[in-house]
Amino acid sequence: MTATGTTLVIGATGTTGSRTAAQLIAAGHRVKAASRHATQFPGAEPVNFDWFDPATHGSALDGVDRVYLIPPLGDSDPAAIMLPFLHQARAGGVHRAVLLSSSAIPEGGPAVGTVHQALPGLFEQWAVLRPSWFMQNFTGTHAQALSIRENGTILTAAGSGRVGFVDAGDIAAVAVRALTDDRAPNTDLVLTGPEALSYDDIATVITEVTGRAVVHHHLTYKQMRDRLTAQLPLEFASMLAGMDRAIADGAEDHTTDAVQHVTGRAPRSFRALLENEMPWSS
Repeated sequence: MTATGTTLVIGATGTTGSRTAAQLIAAGHRVKAASRHATQFPGAEPVNFDWFDPATHGSALDGVDRVYLIPPLGDSDPAAIMLPFLHQARAGGVHRAVLLSSSAIPEGGPAVGTVHQALPGLFEQWAVLRPSWFMQNFTGTHAQALSIRENGTILTAAGSGRVGFVDAGDIAAVAVRALTDDRAPNTDLVLTGPEALSYDDIATVITEVTGRAVVHHHLTYKQMRDRLTAQLPLEFASMLAGMDRAIADGAEDHTTDAVQHVTGRAPRSFRALLENEMPWSS
């Protein structure tokens, strides 16, 4: 790895941002930890940052030479906010950008796919991380995890479709290499765990490891969209429900060797995640 100046980690209190910041700091790199409330982060310089408040962008970018980008949550058109910020970043001396996207969103696709398409034209050093769905959706504060803890249920419109669920720690490990290696990937990387699992499989593993009975309930696209609309804008809820429908049709039924190739170690399995972290008691 090359010595770096300072990395701005946007979303430093989030699922991948917190892990990326922690791993960068552990490796001896300087980090500005950006969040809406400038939350203290051990070993990092906390900085106030809000995608929807451009007045916070300049101070966050001050002294930064690379940036880890988490798009604004719940925004169906993040490019409108992110692209002006990225132009500002480049003008201010940022030379490497690593963007978190999704395996379900190709370059030039909807939402963050537009930012993905623009990134190579903005920075000579770049990477787009396109992870599959997070394993932490079942263990953290995600709606799926809350439903598991409160009701013992997983609700999706994904049917029996399988997903290469990936550990957020593995995503962060790839992000750190993409941010700090002598050569930037200059490509997009589809990140998965070691196996593709259905939501029925996920429920079975949780039940076996934790002793807590969990069942996957199969919803229709409309039922899933309507549930999400109670908490999210209709356009974004429709997009998420559509991703479930794509899973049902086999869109996420694959694995890649990207984590192994970039980090030199195999990705963690969902069973190993539960056995190591044990988010519930029986």
